[in-house]
Amino acid sequence: MAGGFAPRRKSQWPWSRRANIFDPPTALDSILESPLRALIHFVYAIFLYLRGAPFKPHRTKPPIKIVCISDTHTNTLPVPNGDVLIHAGDLTNMGTVAEIQAQLDWIASLPHREKIVIAGNHDSYFDPKSRRAEDKGKRLDFKTIHYLENKAITLKFKGGRKLNFYGSPDIPQCGGSDFAFQYQRDVTLWRNRIPQDTDVLITHTPPRYHLDLNLGCASLLEEIWHVRPRLHVVGHIHSGHGREALFWDEGQHAYERLMGRKKGVLLDIIPSFAWLDAAKVLWYGVKGILWQRLMVGPAGGNGGLLINAAVVYQSTTDVGNPVEVAEL
Repeated sequence: MAGGFAPRRKSQWPWSRRANIFDPPTALDSILESPLRALIHFVYAIFLYLRGAPFKPHRTKPPIKIVCISDTHTNTLPVPNGDVLIHAGDLTNMGTVAEIQAQLDWIASLPHREKIVIAGNHDSYFDPKSRRAEDKGKRLDFKTIHYLENKAITLKFKGGRKLNFYGSPDIPQCGGSDFAFQYQRDVTLWRNRIPQDTDVLITHTPPRYHLDLNLGCASLLEEIWHVRPRLHVVGHIHSGHGREALFWDEGQHAYERLMGRKKGVLLDIIPSFAWLDAAKVLWYGVKGILWQRLMVGPAGGNGGLLINAAVVYQSTTDVGNPVEVAEL
């Protein structure tokens, strides 16, 4: 995550203002920014909950259990076993070889059959542009860990199953030259970059408007609409921790358009395309619930699952978020 780290803070009152943009907005923050978006964001979350799982696990072959962590920032923690362990970046605070190797040694000691790691903006050694002078020429021992840096890998599992993974550390710029893998926010970096057959996508940055406090990447969002991975694991925005179903339908499209429009209390009062997008979110949300519950079933559909796996709490380095697990 970007920015300096602060000690763990007590929960803020709903009618106070947040002190850090990397903390979740309070009710007052949301209302002052845009009451229309605050309402639709709340309703949209309810719709997703009522629609249920975006896809069904494999029916005839053993499920693949994927354990997801990110933003450990030198911490070690209890991790449930599974077929695959994914770390979505920010293993460290300073990005030195010593810090990274300690994290790799810990990950390698875990019992998961397959382990995949990508870097984050704090893991400066991995990016030659941000590598510390004292670390130049040094090497890491990855042991049995798969390190993905704009790279794909196919792994085989029991029952003859296989999954295609693609990992990338790149993030929109959020800090100085000591942060790794940054690009200008208006650059369309992701276009045609992710393999079309990717089952599990791992990026340090979230896509825009989803588990990102509105700090994710719009270019990545555009690209995953084309690829539509079954599972997308991210980190970087600690307060975005959690999971969200992606149904790739017009309701989601309208939600994203609304979140991207100009904001303000006065702008919300004036009739505009924002009202139309809000109405579409409501219409397609109700339609999606009826379709999912009455026709497809609560675990049906061809959607995807987004997981923000950051385990540290808000803008601190204290572990405070649970480990996320998914089955494919």
